Amino acid sequence: MVIERLFDSRAEMIAALQVECEAALRNAIEERGEATFMVSGGSTPEPLYKALSEVGLDWELVYVALVDERWVAFDHPRSNEAFVVRSLVQNKAASTNLIGMKNTAATPEEGLADCEVAYQQLSQPYAITILGMGSDGHTASWFPNAQGLDKALTTDQLCAAVTAQQSAVTGEEVERMTLSLNGVLQSKTLVLLLTGEEKLQVFRAAQAGTQVHDMPIRALLQQQQVPLTLYWAP
Repeated sequence: MVIERLFDSRAEMIAALQVECEAALRNAIEERGEATFMVSGGSTPEPLYKALSEVGLDWELVYVALVDERWVAFDHPRSNEAFVVRSLVQNKAASTNLIGMKNTAATPEEGLADCEVAYQQLSQPYAITILGMGSDGHTASWFPNAQGLDKALTTDQLCAAVTAQQSAVTGEEVERMTLSLNGVLQSKTLVLLLTGEEKLQVFRAAQAGTQVHDMPIRALLQQQQVPLTLYWAP
């Protein structure tokens, strides 16, 4: 269920993925009158979002929603929602509808019900979902051996609350809201966007093993519902 698209340069990779995103969003709008675009944070997808922000789509019919979020305020420097506003909800895409995960609840567990209600309103299947992966084998906020990981991978809900074990990858913000495995699998197109030899080796290690709790991205690699397309460049 893994399709690999390996590129010689990041510029080529981003250009190809931009074409796929545009097509997915246009097709969803044509078929259902609106499109859901699931996005992840991080430096790797930033040039993709900036390029898409200049594209002439019916952005008012696109709902951009987060794959996961640190439980921090919008003005926090590591807020994914704020990052998406800076990188994507600009220029021609300024009229898009952004659905965040962080709400006024004190903790992700307390905010889960409201987040779930918001995400249940989104058009399914999601037109396209952009995922990343950390050097620890996590994707979304499915961190190795995290509190709440089992539920995130087994719940019928779209969203899950997770508390990661603090590491160099997580930073101090260990409380997270995330799409569950079930939530991710509501996507028509799933993309894993990676750069660099180190990440490719981590991905190969994930493919070679079976223990999901050690490398939670294996939950995606082992599922048989939705093909996962790897976009990689050095």
